[in-house]
Amino acid sequence: MRKILVLDTTLRDGEQVPGAKLNLYEKLEIAAQLKNLNVDIIEAGFPASSAGDFKAVEEIAKKIGDKVMITALARAVKSDIDAVYHSVKHAQKPLIHIVLGTSDVHVEKKLRKTREQILEQGVEAVKYAKTLCPNVQYSTEDASRSDFDYLWETIEAVVKAGATMINIPDTVGYAVPEEFGELVRRINERLKNLNPDVLLSVHCHNDTGLATANTLAAIKNGADKVECTINGIGERAGNAALEEVVMGLFLRKDYYQATTGIVTTEIKKTSRLVSALMGLDVQVNKAITGDNAFAHSSGIHQDGLLKSRDAYEVIHPEDVGVEDMEIILTARSGRHAVKNALAQVGFTNYTPEEFEQIFARFLELADAKKEVYNHDLYHIVQSTVRRDHFNGSAVDKLYELADMQVIINNNFPSASVKIKKGDEILASSNMGDGAVDALYTAIREATGVHLRLLEYKLNSVSRGKEALGRVSIKVKNGSGKVYTSKAVDTDILKASALAFVNAVNMAVVDDIVSKQDQVV
Repeated sequence: MRKILVLDTTLRDGEQVPGAKLNLYEKLEIAAQLKNLNVDIIEAGFPASSAGDFKAVEEIAKKIGDKVMITALARAVKSDIDAVYHSVKHAQKPLIHIVLGTSDVHVEKKLRKTREQILEQGVEAVKYAKTLCPNVQYSTEDASRSDFDYLWETIEAVVKAGATMINIPDTVGYAVPEEFGELVRRINERLKNLNPDVLLSVHCHNDTGLATANTLAAIKNGADKVECTINGIGERAGNAALEEVVMGLFLRKDYYQATTGIVTTEIKKTSRLVSALMGLDVQVNKAITGDNAFAHSSGIHQDGLLKSRDAYEVIHPEDVGVEDMEIILTARSGRHAVKNALAQVGFTNYTPEEFEQIFARFLELADAKKEVYNHDLYHIVQSTVRRDHFNGSAVDKLYELADMQVIINNNFPSASVKIKKGDEILASSNMGDGAVDALYTAIREATGVHLRLLEYKLNSVSRGKEALGRVSIKVKNGSGKVYTSKAVDTDILKASALAFVNAVNMAVVDDIVSKQDQVV
């Protein structure tokens, strides 16, 4: 089975996204995680662009480049090549990456030279880079729109000049999988005859949503290396998403007869880090790394999953570092899912008539709340069948936001909360680094449940001044378990408080259930 090399260009192409600029320490943190992910090559930046970028590439080469090949981008000019070499030379396996256009659009309109002049410029650039570094990659920019004969003439010339990797970019997302696969097949056939030691690489953009498909088609047709970014970020619509390409191969080894060395259980962690440091949210339905990638709300799907996970799950969440699949209780959930959720919190002894009452009340609440949590089930059961053996007293252990006040200023942001627990009112006031921090500190103190905030997202769910704030948070308890909670309100601070109280109740329910299991 072929081993496909993975070059991650999150720190170069990914950082070209407007507003995603990273500082030195953030780049080092991401580079260290890419090393944990076990990528083969890190493209750390464009050192000729600024002193700061040069320094970042240099530090990554020094601190991360002991096992990972480090590269950076250069135009086919001596000053750029020098900048790349002097920044990556500290790595044990440095690579100089040169890019120059081969399509008529780039040659004639962008570079404003003849084909012959561009070919000569590329050859001279490779020859010079080869005097500095044994590993040189040459990218034929806009290859998918290039005349094939000229493209091959360029590849043949730069390989003879010393290039050790040839990269075929679909720079503007022009290609379609069948066509791009055939292009790679033709180049691969000739390249292996010319020099079998030269690696063939691809770099696909996602302008029409085909970057992953084009990359996988290229692998099927002989590509040795792929260039990707975490979460598919990059110029315009982004690049081929590393996680999609890797898990595509992981799932269909039989078809592609190829694999990678990526540690797939590090994928979700890497995705979250890149998203947090770059300030770029991952769309919820994003393949592999989206919040809903392993979440199921359809009653039909939930029923199938509860009978056999492989009914609707071809990739296990734990394979990519996600704790487990998530069954979301909504108005679309069926009876099987609700019975399963009731069993998880200890409700199993009920008659068919009692369950129908519970299910009817569940649907009412689901229509009102959109999502129903396990702690809501205690309230549903108590308000319908009201049986002591349903552990109705557990409701008294849950928390409800009764009142809150937040004072926002530059010096001492503070918050006061009143939390209802059964018939008891718990009050707390506290300060924090900001309004939300003060609010969450007060809730922790009032409830005595100390959860550590991992992630906080705020979105509007409609337009105009009546817009609702939607808060999604991830918190972790002392055992390391992560709880994800959401809440919606016209007041974004109240939505923030409600989301945190929901997470607190999740932790309380877990504690109740674990104690029930110990008794059993």
